[in-house]
Amino acid sequence: MKNNSSYFKNDECEYFPCHKTNGEFFNCMFCHCPLYALGDKCGGNFVYIEGGIKDCSNCIIPHSEGGVEHVSARLRQVSELAKKNRGEH
Repeated sequence: MKNNSSYFKNDECEYFPCHKTNGEFFNCMFCHCPLYALGDKCGGNFVYIEGGIKDCSNCIIPHSEGGVEHVSARLRQVSELAKKNRGEH
């Protein structure tokens, strides 16, 4: 798959691949997952480590086929969280 508006692969990145993969497909579109702020509601495979830090190193959802759709479907939740944190309702 070529790079387009919903797929981007940067195999020249110093961290590539940042997660173990199940094959050739790897999408770097959401290199830093915007769902991190959702905590345990993100839908990904993560654990909390010391200090309450969310470790997403075992999650490949944003990088897999269908990952863009998974993230996009939850962006409204991120927006609502941001409004709540600003004191807007």
